[in-house]
Amino acid sequence: MADYILDFSKNNIFWTSAAAWLIAQTIKVALGVFRERRFNFRWFVGTGGMPSSHTAAATALATSVGISYGFDSGLFAIAVTFALIVMFDAQGVRFSSGRQAEILNKMLEDIYWKKKLDEEKLKEFLGHTPVQVWAGAVLGILVPLLLYK
Repeated sequence: MADYILDFSKNNIFWTSAAAWLIAQTIKVALGVFRERRFNFRWFVGTGGMPSSHTAAATALATSVGISYGFDSGLFAIAVTFALIVMFDAQGVRFSSGRQAEILNKMLEDIYWKKKLDEEKLKEFLGHTPVQVWAGAVLGILVPLLLYK
């Protein structure tokens, strides 16, 4: 068992992907603190925001696989396809869901504005704008190029 853990600890593909995710989440927190002059732990673990940490991790994965196994390998093709699906989902489906939540929250406010309704709002920031997705992609490509050994 210890051999598996030691082997995993040397997995540059995983660690560069994790580093890209961590850097993206840290940037989100820093931007939130700068913008709102306060710290909110939800910024670190939440979805949405600039840059897309899902995209950063997925593109770092693809870039690391390309560096390790070649950009003409089947594994790279699989990783790129996965990254594209993540990017499409982050920008398309999840962003649309967030917009629907925003509209539903506005409807609830309009219907119940005179009453004290303690209903929790739907999460409005599920997805990303195209700029947030592309920023995550650039970050995800740069991290393995800078950190990969």
